[in-house]
Order: sequence, then C-alpha cells, then structure tokens
Amino acid sequence: MAKKIFLLDTNVLIYDASAIYNFGDHTVAIPLVALEELDAIKGESSERGQAARAIVRELDSLRNQGSLQDGVPLEEGGVVKIVFLPRNELPTTPLFLDVADNEIILTALGLMKKGLDVTFITKDLNARVKADAIGVSTQDYSKDAVPREHIYKGWRAIDVSSNELKKAKAENLQGFVDDHMEEDDSNIPPLVPNEFVLLKSQHADWNSRLFRYQGNKKFKEVHAPSLQWPIAPKNPQQLMTLDLLFDPDVTLVSLIGPAGTGKTFLALLSGLQQVINDEYRRVLATRPVVPLGPDIGYLPGDIQEKLRGWMQPMYDNIDILAHSASIGHHMEQVHENARAGQRERYKHPFKKGAPRTDKEKASPFISLDQLITSGKVSLEAITYMRGRSIPFQYILIDEVQNLTPHEVKTLVSRAGEGTKLILAGDPFQIDSPYLDVSTNGLVVTTNKFIGQPVFGAVFLETSERSELSRLAGELL
Repeated sequence: MAKKIFLLDTNVLIYDASAIYNFGDHTVAIPLVALEELDAIKGESSERGQAARAIVRELDSLRNQGSLQDGVPLEEGGVVKIVFLPRNELPTTPLFLDVADNEIILTALGLMKKGLDVTFITKDLNARVKADAIGVSTQDYSKDAVPREHIYKGWRAIDVSSNELKKAKAENLQGFVDDHMEEDDSNIPPLVPNEFVLLKSQHADWNSRLFRYQGNKKFKEVHAPSLQWPIAPKNPQQLMTLDLLFDPDVTLVSLIGPAGTGKTFLALLSGLQQVINDEYRRVLATRPVVPLGPDIGYLPGDIQEKLRGWMQPMYDNIDILAHSASIGHHMEQVHENARAGQRERYKHPFKKGAPRTDKEKASPFISLDQLITSGKVSLEAITYMRGRSIPFQYILIDEVQNLTPHEVKTLVSRAGEGTKLILAGDPFQIDSPYLDVSTNGLVVTTNKFIGQPVFGAVFLETSERSELSRLAGELL
C-alpha cells in the first residue's frame, strides 16, 4: 500500500511547530515557498515570529541528520522532505504564481501529476476552496480539535421536585445524582473534580441549589462569597465562576461564554479583592493584540500608554466596579443620615442647596491608573510574558479564543509558585483567520485539563450586559 504525502501550508507550521511529527509513518512535505514565508515572519517579536523560529530550528536539526531534499526519516516511521515545483513542469491552471498560496497549491498539484497520493493540509479556508477547485485533495489541520458539542461546560443541571430540592445535602448528593443519571438514556460522562451540579425545581427555574464535586464522591454546597463591593452574582453560572475564582486550590480557571456574561468583570473583581487582601502580589492582565495587527509598536507613548487603548475593556470593567462602590458608599451615607434623622435632606441628595460633605463625596475605590501606579495591577503585552516565571500573581488572559493551543501552553507554563491563572474568551467570536470554535487555544486547553484537581471551568450562557446586547448576540 502506497504511503500518503501530506503537504503542509505555512500557517500549519505556525499554528503547531511540532506538526511535522503528527502524520504517523507517512511523508510530510514542506514547500520551498513556505520556507520563504517563514523567513519573512521569523524576525517578528510576536508569538507568530517565535513559532516561525521554532520550526526553522527544528528543520535545521533534521538537516543535520540527512538530506531534506531526499527526505529525513523520523522516529515515528515517517519522512520529512522539502519539495518544490520546477518551473518547466508547471501544470496549466488559472492560478497566478505571484501568490505564495497558489504556488503551494500548484506544488501539490505537480506531485499529484506524478501519480503520488497527496493531501494539502492548511488552516486557510480560502486556500482549501482554491485547492478543491483545481482537484487537489485538502484538509484542515485538526489535531486536538474539540467538536462543538463536546466543549466542556463545567456544570450540569438536574431538574428535581421541590421536595427533593429541600432534602438534597452535600453528604448524600452522590447517590442522588447517580439515581437521576440512571434515569437518562443518554451516555452521560461521570462527574469530574470541580464540576458543578445545579439542582433546579421542576416548576420554578429560579428555585435552585448549587453544589461542586470535589472528587471521591464528596460535594460541597456553593454559596455567594463575601465581596467588598455591593455586587452579587446574577445567575448560577456567575456563582460558579466566583466559587472557582476565590478557591486558592484551583489554580487554572477557564471562563467560556458570549459577550456580556461577566467573564472579564468577575475575574477582575475577584482578582482585585484578593490582591487588596494580600492573597496575591498583583493582578496581571493581558490579551492578544489581534485587532491591532501584529504589534503595538506603532502606537504613541510608552508601554503603558500603548496598552491603554488595547486594554480599554479592563478600564471599562474597573469603572463599573468603581461606580458600584460609589453607589454602595452613597447608600451607606443615605442610611446613616436617615438614621440620624436627616431623611428630608436625602430625598433629593444632589439637589442644589443640599451640598454633599467631603465624606459623602469620597469614593472607597481608586482608578485603574492608580492601581497600576501602586503596583496592584499590571497590564502587559503577551509578547513580553514569554520566557518568564511569574510567581504569586493573579493572571487574567482575556480573549484567549484568538490564541493557538501552543500559545496558551506557552502562557500557562509561565505560572510560578502561588500563581492563579484565568483564561477567558468567547470561542464563537474569533478574530484570528486560522482558528475556529474547535481548534482555538481556549477550548483545546479547557478540554485537555478536564478532571485535573487544580482546574475548573464554567460555560456562562446568560448575557447580563443589557437586553440589547443579548438580542445582538442572538440575532446578529
């Protein structure tokens, strides 16, 4: 039986520098033009540049073991070789050679014309369409891909009667859960550590109780944590999120869900409270720079000024916290003065002629810029996190759906002793052209960590931003 040839596009090598080792005992072919593209990318300071340098180093080490033109044998039984299309053997096609993707596709077509079984592997949708149009077999590179229906939610809901809801206790919940799982004909996977069980009344969804599985048939009932701001979880998934975020034994948390569900807000709220209480040295927040292009260097100002526009969502969430704190502070003053017999004045607290005192004007919360100056919060570019060890910090990485699994691995491996790391993002809203809901770093990492005692995840379903936001997510 003839072995297959898998021709890899440049984007596959960037996505996974170890891709050449993932095709078993078949031949992995790398087009010469892909090396030219890697050469142009390797000078970048981005994760893309790092990936390009990694694959070039790997190929150089293989070159020392044999001829890449003839093919270098791999331990798995396969072969890696560099291929090119001689100009005098160009097949007649409507594709123009001045486009690198077209030259790679024509290289695959040229190998096919020699009678070889070739499959073009690329993460570029348009390249797959063009390859298919001229008769080249093509596939996505889907190593570690997670089917949409298998994305880990981190919780399961069970409808029970009101009487059962009252009787449920952490001590007897295992048998209770087993009984209800047996009643379902579907193939339900067993509970894993830090997975939540939401018991809901059959006749009133709002009437529910929440438990977290701790392993070894042990559960704990989950209650809202004590917060320093007048804020409370608005739905069971937000309660689950806070429970994981405030648990020091859970050092990696994935927060998955659409815009407006509270992922970033809750992560920042939890981090700031724990940093203020000296449980961590500081909050380190970062996010991919996908919307701004490959680098932030063209923006004016120093590093913090460059990051200001890029990290604006962090500022927005801190402003919400500050606003909540101010309202809570004001309401405390209202009640204090009401108890002191000054009710009349506070019917219209901001009415002209009723000026507030300095104590009433004072806010119990400082701005994000002040938090940064004091060292409690650090906003950093992902590029500068590589190669570091970061101990005793609360790290929030937002928009993780725009990172590859390799990039997430690089970031998670930066966590030092006593560090907690939060991955947040919406896998259904991806800006990177070579990632999708099944292959992005957030979903892949989440599913690989299922069952680890240090890991927990929550899929947040309900948008709490506004009715308009909810409708936009559903309709647009």
